[in-house]
Amino acid sequence: MISKDRRLVEREIRKVLKHKKPFFSYSLVANVSENRVGFPRFAAIFSGKSVRCAVSRNFFRRRAYELARPYLRTASSADVVLVPKKGLPLNHRDASTVRAFEADVSHLYAKIFSTVPRRTNPSEAKS
Repeated sequence: MISKDRRLVEREIRKVLKHKKPFFSYSLVANVSENRVGFPRFAAIFSGKSVRCAVSRNFFRRRAYELARPYLRTASSADVVLVPKKGLPLNHRDASTVRAFEADVSHLYAKIFSTVPRRTNPSEAKS
């Protein structure tokens, strides 16, 4: 898990979903919005329609947070909310589903943080 200051709360998730720029993969949509805190924050939303039991929802949410760990130190200021597409049920006991989910999340994070502009520090801009 990542620290609480790097996770989005419900009110912030609503803001991201309202003012978003979507990034798509095969089974996920990553909604991205710029924030003012200076570091990236993450959230993953899994409904009962796409992930049947709470154990699976928690498993995939934790996997999404663990895959976000390398991007916590980046200088970009983006809020990222992951939402699965309809029609592809996720099951934590199916190894191929888990591998596909991890590949999609890794691909989305790499795509997002290669295109989102980095926030410059005012002290660095003067030199």
